Amino acid sequence: MKILLVEPYYGGSHRAWADGYAANSAHDVTLVTQEARFWKWRMHGAHLTLAGDVAETLDASPDVVLASSMMNVAAFMGAARRGIGDAPVAVYFHESQFDYPLSPLDRADQTYPMINWSSAAVADLPIFNSEFHRSLFFESAERFLRQFPDQRHGHLVDEVAKRSIVLPVGVDLARLGEVSGRAQDDPPLILWNQRWEHDKGPDEFVDLIEALIETDLDFRVAVVGERFVSAPESFDRLPELLGDRLVALGFLSDDEYVGVLRRADVVVSTAYHEFFGIAIVEAMAAGALPILPDRLVYPDRIPQARYESCLYEDGDGLFEKVRWAIDHCEEAAQIATDLAKTVRQYDWSEVAPRYDDVLENLVRSSAAAE
Repeated sequence: MKILLVEPYYGGSHRAWADGYAANSAHDVTLVTQEARFWKWRMHGAHLTLAGDVAETLDASPDVVLASSMMNVAAFMGAARRGIGDAPVAVYFHESQFDYPLSPLDRADQTYPMINWSSAAVADLPIFNSEFHRSLFFESAERFLRQFPDQRHGHLVDEVAKRSIVLPVGVDLARLGEVSGRAQDDPPLILWNQRWEHDKGPDEFVDLIEALIETDLDFRVAVVGERFVSAPESFDRLPELLGDRLVALGFLSDDEYVGVLRRADVVVSTAYHEFFGIAIVEAMAAGALPILPDRLVYPDRIPQARYESCLYEDGDGLFEKVRWAIDHCEEAAQIATDLAKTVRQYDWSEVAPRYDDVLENLVRSSAAAE
């Protein structure tokens, strides 16, 4: 089977997803992509650019198209029709613009949630990376569409939701190796490994560090991740706050990143926006104890029996759980080792066959409907 994978924002987690599926699928996957820049322009204009690229790349129509949602997929289906023929189209939602927390530099814009909605409505199969994301998308879409004057698409929301499915993001967890014991003589290492943007709660993490410094606890900190132009100002204070306790700061090569993951004892999220949590899954698989907000997708990543150890309600709860993990290293390490097994299901070796099955079924059902 020939699969055309279209990724308008080919960088970071989107690139890892596209490359990971292409490398692990049992089928022939062709990638057509654009650079991971100017996301708003990608949402508006990528469909025309990529439709032209499809026409130049393919010798024959694919059996199925898997398109990332960082573009107007409905417009792409029209613009690329000569290149893709009657191939059914699945759209994969890594994220969506409904209820996205705005930065102080941004303002609400109805354009982007409408592009997300039309992409889901027109695609043959809308796919979401978590049940949390899928449920939030359709709840928000229904609320969003009520504001328009007439023909509000309300009857379509349930229809599109019923044909949507959930497929997790595949993650290359095999590269992390087996969970190994930490060096007992080293102070515990606290890891923050998110994008350096406002929706990941960087200020709340710095508040935690300031509170921990006021204690007599011995610990180290690694703050890693992709940095953008509007990096959080609060992180500028970390070198002075932490001194020798700061063992890594900023973007790392993958080898360096894996090394930090394997040394981390605790991984912290302070996010206000998360639909899957690749970085947390990676750290858990490497053996770090996750301490996460009791919101968004995070409760789905933790077995309910471990909620008390891993999920917090507010800043005080975050501080207390991190302090407990530092004070009880061996017990925390045992919990982390048990949790590492629960996220191995997201390795591409497990996930890629599920993608293959879904796309094969889509092709069969599309052919039967003709």
